[in-house]
Parts: sequence; structure tokens; C-alpha cells
Amino acid sequence: MSNFLIRRLILAVPTLAGVLVVVFLLLYVAPGDPVQEMVGERADAETIARLRRELRLDDPLHIQFAHYAGGVVRGDLGTSYITGRPILGDIAERFPKTLLLAASAMVLAAGVGITIGVVSARFPGGWLDRVSLGAAYLGISFPVYWVGLLLILLFAVTLRWLPPSGYGSAQYLVLPALALGSRSIAFLARVTRSSMLEVLNSDFVRTARAKGLVERAVVVRHALRNALIPVITVLGLDFGYYLTGSILTETIFSWPGLGRYVVNAISRRDLPAIQGSVLFLSVVFVAVNLITDIAYAKADPRVAYE
Repeated sequence: MSNFLIRRLILAVPTLAGVLVVVFLLLYVAPGDPVQEMVGERADAETIARLRRELRLDDPLHIQFAHYAGGVVRGDLGTSYITGRPILGDIAERFPKTLLLAASAMVLAAGVGITIGVVSARFPGGWLDRVSLGAAYLGISFPVYWVGLLLILLFAVTLRWLPPSGYGSAQYLVLPALALGSRSIAFLARVTRSSMLEVLNSDFVRTARAKGLVERAVVVRHALRNALIPVITVLGLDFGYYLTGSILTETIFSWPGLGRYVVNAISRRDLPAIQGSVLFLSVVFVAVNLITDIAYAKADPRVAYE
């Protein structure tokens, strides 16, 4: 396991280095002037030139990159052009809210999706199996923003059961977590069903039934544990997606997380905020994938020795 973990950490280094280079270059070739966004259209040329010198935007591109990369290595992601605050402080303030939303969506998706998949595999071809598969296809087809708007229309506007947006008590978390986790519920149900059908036809399951074990013990203790290996992979990838791709959900529900912070930074061309946030989210995604690999290797020891 130690060698397995070391290999994964070594592979993560060039990945993050590539992300650092790509993010820096893409933002600097994008149209627009961040200084113009800061001072407005009526600022004089002298003020604009002074700000560009202070922000080191008039340096050659390779010098700007060296300065930025050196700060990243020291743990300094820069300072926001708009708020004047350190980027790392803004991330530390907003990322826990994104983490709360992602964890809630994952718990909901895992609980509902795995349960539907197990029940569907236990009674293949029945009405519940057909209904769940149909719902799974619909869930995968619908985009997150459309699901979010429907949830707001139904539960906030029509029924008035839940608040439509904002951040506060647990009620504010229900709709964004459901919208963010809706696709995973459908996908996990399909993956769990497929894996369970394969495991339920295995020899060790037939042996367990022949020993006289009750069906619930056979399904949960024997079949489900062996069927969870592909499910773990899906959970890990989806959780990384929740943490790094919740921009639409946070925007629709006015959730004050890191995704909405990135949207505001893009709209105002706040280059350090965009660069720092994307780099941080890339580190998070790599870390989640590493944890997923470790969990996968724990569930199937053969992986650690490949």
C-alpha cells in the first residue's frame, strides 16, 4: 500500500504543474483588461499605468509566471484585485460552505441511489425495477440547472415548503443538495443494480444461501460488500465533481460557496481570484481521486499490487 500511495503522489505533481501553467496562460490570453475593470471607464491613462506597474502586469509574461509560481510554492495565491483581500482567506471562508453542500449531496445520492440499485437487483424485471430504471435515465438526461429551477418552482414557489435560495438553517440546504445530487442518484442506482446482478449470480452467494442464511444477510453482508467496488469509484469521482463543479448549483440557489465566488471573479475579471480558486479546486480534485484510489485498493487488495 505504501508503494501504491507513493506512485499516486508522484503522478499528482506533474498534473498540478500542468494545471498551474494552463490556468496562467489561458487567463492572460483571454480578452479584457483587469485594470480597466478595477478603475472603470473614466480613469485617466496615468492611473491605469500606475496600477499596472503596482500589479506587475507590465512585466514580461515569463517574469509574471515566475513571480506567480514562486508565490504558489510559498502558499501565497495572491490578492484579489477587487476586494483587496488574500485569495487564500477568501477560499478558507467559502470552501467549507461548498464542502457542506457537496457532502450533503453525496450522502443523499449514496443513500437513495444504492438503495434503489439493491432493491432493483433483488427483484429484476419487476415494476420497481422498471420504474427505477426509467427514473435513472431521466435523472441522467436532465441538466443540473434545469432540475434546480424545477425544484424551486415546485417546493419554494408552489408548495412554499422550502426557501428558494440563500444560506442559513438546514432548510436552505435541501434544494441545492437535491439538485446537485440528482444525477448521481440515477447513475449510482444503475451502477449498483448492474454490479449486484453480477454478484448475486456468483458461487459464493449460492453457497451462502445453501448454508441457510436469511436473504437479507445474503444480500447485505455478502453480495453488497462485493458489489461496492465500482460504486466506490463512482462516489469518489462524483464527490470530486461536487466540490469543483458546483458553480451552477451555487449560482441558482445563491449559495455563498467557492463556485459562486469563481463566477463573481470571472464576471469582474479578477485574475488572481480565478487563478487561485481553479488551482485550489484542482488540488482538491486530485486529493479526492487519491483518496478514492486508496479506498478502492482497500476494498480490492489486488489493486495495490498491480
